[in-house]
Amino acid sequence: MPCPVPHGSPAAVVLDPYVTDLRAERETLHAAGPLTRVELPGGVSAWSVTHHEEARALLTDPRLVKDIAHWADFQEGRIPRTWPLLSTIPPTPTNLLGTDGAEHRRLRLLTAKAFSARRVERLRPRVEEITRGLLDSLESRADAPLDLKAEFAFKLPMSVIGELYGVPEDEHGVLRDLYVKFFSSVTAPEEFLETYATLERYYDDMIAAKRANPGDDLTTELLDTGEDGDSLSDLEVRGTLQVVVAAGHETTVNLLCNAVRALLAHPDQFESVRKGEVGWDAVVEETLRFDPPTSNFIFRFATEDVEVGGVVIAKGEALMTSYGAIGLDRAEHGEDPRPDTFDLTRAQGRHMSFGYGPHVCPGAPLARMEGRIALPMLFERFPDLRLAVPDEELGHHPSIVVNSLKELPVLLRP
Repeated sequence: MPCPVPHGSPAAVVLDPYVTDLRAERETLHAAGPLTRVELPGGVSAWSVTHHEEARALLTDPRLVKDIAHWADFQEGRIPRTWPLLSTIPPTPTNLLGTDGAEHRRLRLLTAKAFSARRVERLRPRVEEITRGLLDSLESRADAPLDLKAEFAFKLPMSVIGELYGVPEDEHGVLRDLYVKFFSSVTAPEEFLETYATLERYYDDMIAAKRANPGDDLTTELLDTGEDGDSLSDLEVRGTLQVVVAAGHETTVNLLCNAVRALLAHPDQFESVRKGEVGWDAVVEETLRFDPPTSNFIFRFATEDVEVGGVVIAKGEALMTSYGAIGLDRAEHGEDPRPDTFDLTRAQGRHMSFGYGPHVCPGAPLARMEGRIALPMLFERFPDLRLAVPDEELGHHPSIVVNSLKELPVLLRP
């Protein structure tokens, strides 16, 4: 299709919407950085930050904001409203992903307390109980190939976030299928618009149902919440639900799948974990760095010209954060072991795969806890678990945003 936006640079890195070689694309982005032009699906042009130090600076720079009103290409009609990745950019500043400054702090105060360290820790027994129940349900199929993503990695975090916000279990599969289309880079325009509208209707209906019949859940709490007389509008509640339900399961699904894949691909390191020489915290953190749940996060928009290392992000231009490329930064993570390798003994550097600055993911403590509980329980129950297909046959969903395997076929008891 013809590109609606001028590329601005002949050296732009063209991102593959079908994600046929994610690792090579990360390397290309990092090598082109720390700030490089990228071409997204549909010919949409943006900048991408791909190095750690520059990302820290830009993610805390108040001149870069989340409000789409500052994106010149969109406001001037060069981005079609059917562009699939618009699904990840709030059309109005009514949730945590679309606001900045005082308004962002207000929404975060009213919503993020659900993910405080104390509240998350109180969920530990329930997360363990759900994990145990899911593993029990797999016993009868342990000797045949099954999709660990669909049967375990998805069901655990979706059950947790569903219970927190009052999403009925029989609707989890519907939301899963909608979010696959929601995050896809190749969803057809008509299907994109239908998916987006369906999700909005779903959460509007959920809000109406909770208002009519309040429950012991966080959706009801959002409707009742207030701080010094403040409260959330229905649009703000809907926007919050769209963000927390999506991120509350997708991030952990990908963390669990990517950790299992990495451990099975590195048996010597996995043996160190089994012997207790390396902890499961290290598994979670190294997976988050090496193979983060989110490949690229879009967008921030420049409210004025912003110079980074001699490169200028012009007023009105968009900036993408490439977490997969940032995790490869030798200046942050050292040369030995190299950042392009999975190494549980890594001691240098800290990843930023949950974001950085004001927009750091509020659900990070919950995702970490779920990973630290589910992974050891999975391998304690099924210590001989292995892939049912060669690793190179594993494919990714066609999304430049989320780092999501299509499926994870395994044999639990070969």
